[in-house]
Amino acid sequence: MKADYYEILGISKTATKVEIKKAYRKKAIQYHPDKNPGDKAAEEKFKLAAEAYEILSDENKRARYDQYGHQAFEGPQGGAGGFGGMNMEDIFSQFGDIFGGGFGGFSSGNRRRQAVVKGSNLRIRLKLNLEEILNGVTKKVKVKRLIKAEGATYDTCSACNGQGVVMRVTNTILGRMQTQATCPSCRGAGKTLKNRPKGSDANGMIAQEEMVEIEIPAGVTDGVQLKVTGKGNDAPGNGIPGDLLVVIEEVPHENLKREGVNLHHDLYVSVPEAILGVSKEIDTLSGKVRIKLDEGTQSGKILRLRNKGLPSLDSYGRGDLLVHINVWTPKKLSKEQRSFFENMLNEPNFLPKPNKQDKSFFEKVKDMFS
Repeated sequence: MKADYYEILGISKTATKVEIKKAYRKKAIQYHPDKNPGDKAAEEKFKLAAEAYEILSDENKRARYDQYGHQAFEGPQGGAGGFGGMNMEDIFSQFGDIFGGGFGGFSSGNRRRQAVVKGSNLRIRLKLNLEEILNGVTKKVKVKRLIKAEGATYDTCSACNGQGVVMRVTNTILGRMQTQATCPSCRGAGKTLKNRPKGSDANGMIAQEEMVEIEIPAGVTDGVQLKVTGKGNDAPGNGIPGDLLVVIEEVPHENLKREGVNLHHDLYVSVPEAILGVSKEIDTLSGKVRIKLDEGTQSGKILRLRNKGLPSLDSYGRGDLLVHINVWTPKKLSKEQRSFFENMLNEPNFLPKPNKQDKSFFEKVKDMFS
């Protein structure tokens, strides 16, 4: 089990933002790599403290964590949270200003590493139909991204000596305070452009279209955001590329309506079909199936076809297809048809006589989800 974020920082669940930040700074300094060289256990605690702060310092993420725990950030749709793919430079880039003086990056022995800057992310919308969502699909999309122009060269930034950050000293009533800030000359890249190729921008970048292959897992939902690592914009100098964020847009189906992992289908039958009982063919995502209606089928009856729905993105199994029976009443009748039904008006067998088995609409809905 993953440790509780509040316990990691040593704070209560009612802690304020100021208290959270203060607790994180204390832990970060305690387990900082510069103070614990070569200590893998301290490095893991350093990362866990950063992960806890990343969640608890954000009001929306904290609310989700308080309600669902770590499960709120698991799986492709978890959103932010989790430092499994982040290295130490990522943590310093995001939270380095909290440490104050004395820690500008992190060192390996006596050699300080240069700043590593990540390129900006790109975001696209990708339309999927229910058939594609059922089984998952591989899509190829054309993306325009910034890449380093051929021939672009960079020098180490003289203002920060390649660190990407500069130290500032401020006089306060408590004395001199040293803080860390992003270098204004290189904007944190640690590099400045030396040779700018023709057609490139001020950072030596050019726009180029690239075909990107995207693996879509089965069961995704509308609005889910997937990440393709390294397919965003390049970063100048020796930076790493940003990511491509793919937002899923579900295309409505002609005959089926989605509700979570379940699907709904409205089946209209005639009065004679409902009275006599018939066999009807309906569409599912995996092909046509035939269902049998009993004699005297009532309008509003719901038939459940198990495992004919969609898979769950985060668990095993599939939802169901719920077929809603609607008896279609003709709006116009011929003289002969009208005469027939007029004769049936007082026929005892045609008078409504619901029993306990003929449940109301609300009871059917309740049964459907029980």
